[in-house]
Amino acid sequence: MAYADVMSALKLGWFSTGRGPGSRNLLKTVMDGKQNGTLDIDISFVFCNWDNTEEPNPRKEQRQMFFDEVEGYGIPLIAESWKKFRPDLWGTDEVAWRNEYGKVLRERTGKYGFDLGILAGYMLWMDDETCEKYDMLNLHPALPDGPKGTWQEVIWKLIRERADRQGVMIHICTKEWDRGDALTYCGFPIRGGDYDALWAQLDRKLETSSLDDIIAKEGTDEPLFKKIREDGAKRELPLIVSTIKLFADGKVRIKDKRLYCGDSKLDGPYDLSREVDDSI
Repeated sequence: MAYADVMSALKLGWFSTGRGPGSRNLLKTVMDGKQNGTLDIDISFVFCNWDNTEEPNPRKEQRQMFFDEVEGYGIPLIAESWKKFRPDLWGTDEVAWRNEYGKVLRERTGKYGFDLGILAGYMLWMDDETCEKYDMLNLHPALPDGPKGTWQEVIWKLIRERADRQGVMIHICTKEWDRGDALTYCGFPIRGGDYDALWAQLDRKLETSSLDDIIAKEGTDEPLFKKIREDGAKRELPLIVSTIKLFADGKVRIKDKRLYCGDSKLDGPYDLSREVDDSI
């Protein structure tokens, strides 16, 4: 997919499941950046994998608020219900279902020109062909060399390994799920300051209980876990915005699923820790 020249606004394709306030806040922050002139972008469309007529639909009210926000900005909304799409195939061959859904996704979004796709709380795995045809960015709640998995799995692995740092990264979507090259990241220490007391508190509990028992009993309410999650979560939105700005300002681009600065392929991801810390 060809990038617009540096004099043109970066055109974004926005993919979101629209589950709650996080989805709305991210879209609002990016649109605020467009409106105040800090982000030279246009959002060509928003694609959602729900149409909000599904039942059961426990997030119907939240999703309607998201749809209203999208339409309030005058952005074309494309809603394609995954729950209604080929239920016969979903129950028998999930890979084939994903491929068929991907065809429809590309048919409905392909008529809109866009340079870069943003997975902004999009809760479906993309099919291989869509990953190959579109340049899309996704957020992963870990450092580039950190654990894979959900944010819960990542944090428990960090605790189990007695890690010193945590972070958030943006990587390019490829057919190898969660394995695409890291493009940008930010990091923060999980030792020192308030963290030392929380590690000590956990160590006292480990004298009489295993970590697995603590996980089963306290889950995401365990104080050290909770602190790591809070410090990571508050960096996610600033990292996404800072990353979009790098592309919008023409400082970086994607070619053959690799990150380039001008004509030079970068050996590693951009460290945006300072920019992110300055914004929180």
